[in-house]
Amino acid sequence: MADAARRLTALAEQVLGAPLPIRLRAWDRSEYGPPGTPVLVVRRRRALRRLLWKPGELGLARAWVAGDLDVEGDLYEALDLLAGSLWERGEDAAGPTGLAALLTVARDPRLRGAARELVKLAGPGLRPRPPREEARRTGGRLHTLRRDKASISHHYDVGNPFYERVLGPSMVYSCAYWGTEEDGVSSLEDAQRAKLDLVCRKLALEPGQRLLDVGCGWGSMVLHAAREYGVSAVGITLSEEQAAYARKRVAEAGLTDRIEIRVQDYREIADGPFDAVSSIGMAEHVGSALYAEYAADLHALLKPGGRLLNHQIARRPLRDEAAYEVDEFIDRYVFPDGELAPVGRTVAQLEEAGFEVRDVEALREHYALTLRRWVANLETHWDEAVELTSPGRARVWRLYMAASALSFERNRIGVNQVLAVRTPVSGEAGVPLRPRDWR
Repeated sequence: MADAARRLTALAEQVLGAPLPIRLRAWDRSEYGPPGTPVLVVRRRRALRRLLWKPGELGLARAWVAGDLDVEGDLYEALDLLAGSLWERGEDAAGPTGLAALLTVARDPRLRGAARELVKLAGPGLRPRPPREEARRTGGRLHTLRRDKASISHHYDVGNPFYERVLGPSMVYSCAYWGTEEDGVSSLEDAQRAKLDLVCRKLALEPGQRLLDVGCGWGSMVLHAAREYGVSAVGITLSEEQAAYARKRVAEAGLTDRIEIRVQDYREIADGPFDAVSSIGMAEHVGSALYAEYAADLHALLKPGGRLLNHQIARRPLRDEAAYEVDEFIDRYVFPDGELAPVGRTVAQLEEAGFEVRDVEALREHYALTLRRWVANLETHWDEAVELTSPGRARVWRLYMAASALSFERNRIGVNQVLAVRTPVSGEAGVPLRPRDWR
């Protein structure tokens, strides 16, 4: 009798301590659970062996990327139902999958019977190899120049054509700035242009000034600043593919005399000072151990009176910050060595470096809208995305972007623009009395 789905559901509910909120289908075609919901599909027994060898989120991530585990139906609804049940149980469901506790073999002695049942269901087999999309751990100290370059390459050097399908014509890989049709914002491209212009206005850019864009991506920020505000700009990235793409765009725009794209770490810049620095979606890669150095370096690269616009994802603070752990799925498959910090800590460290923080703007809902557009782009171009990268890579991006959208919507993570000034000794910060005017 085909009953794997019923047995798996019973195991999940034993671990969860509550009913499984979605339907489950197993490799033997059996189904069990509430009708009318998305279906969690365990396509192969190998998914269970992955969990036995690596209990928790990493085992689930490997099963998802390998295609052993899937969701049929609305992925957002499935993730929301699963994460919601974990919140009710009191678990930390702020991670991107919200699935980890459901099939984890707990160490609780009361669940040892569940572990034995899982072994039976998994069947015999060797330890499954991790999917090839997983970042390989090389050991050594975090955030050395070499290791950071490798981490950035893992995420960004997967082919510019893939990112074109996901990001669209703007080629901006950070939170857009949404509005209404009356505001002239009716598409993702409009919203990304509005974000770039918001950054330029906050930095009060003027013709003849010199801008440094840290983590310049495919060059969209420096192109907008040079074209619309008349500045000279230096954009730095650790991705060879991004740099090549950005240089091509700069040449096509006829702006090679005013824009320089470098493959360079922010710690290697020796030709300051700059009038302004933008860091958009880059600081998440810095790491808590080096954040003070990052802030101090950017402070030193600015002229007195110069402005920094730091655009950064933030997590919710913990009662015990020492308990913070990097999400395993994100660390192995999305942003190796990346870390999130509460916005209060970011502001404090910028001020400790000598900056005067003048404005903090929360854009949490804007990022949720942006991510949903990226997921829609990926799904529209799914076959192309798979061909350009791999089925596993496309599955990574779909899961992390959809789950991240929900995390922003539910206030589990946020994103903030922090405007800071290297205020001179005179105290004249150059910021207007009504700072939302920016000039």
